[in-house]
Amino acid sequence: MSHSSMLKARRQHQKTRKLLDVAAKQAKRLAKLALAGPTVKKEKVKKEKVKKEKVKLTNEELGRQDAKKSGAGAGKKGAS
Repeated sequence: MSHSSMLKARRQHQKTRKLLDVAAKQAKRLAKLALAGPTVKKEKVKKEKVKKEKVKLTNEELGRQDAKKSGAGAGKKGAS
């Protein structure tokens, strides 16, 4: 047997062995799935949205917010 035909036979042997291994793995996987039976899907649970209640601010707190807004606007340099 020449060297090239020996290499050719070796490649063919490797190819068939790999195909057999893949087929065996696939059969094993399918058997495992068949044993497990039908899959049961879980139902999705919807979370209820919590609505935030708006809190009415007192006149004092409103005055503080206005002061902050006017103070921030006056503090900018090079606005125009």
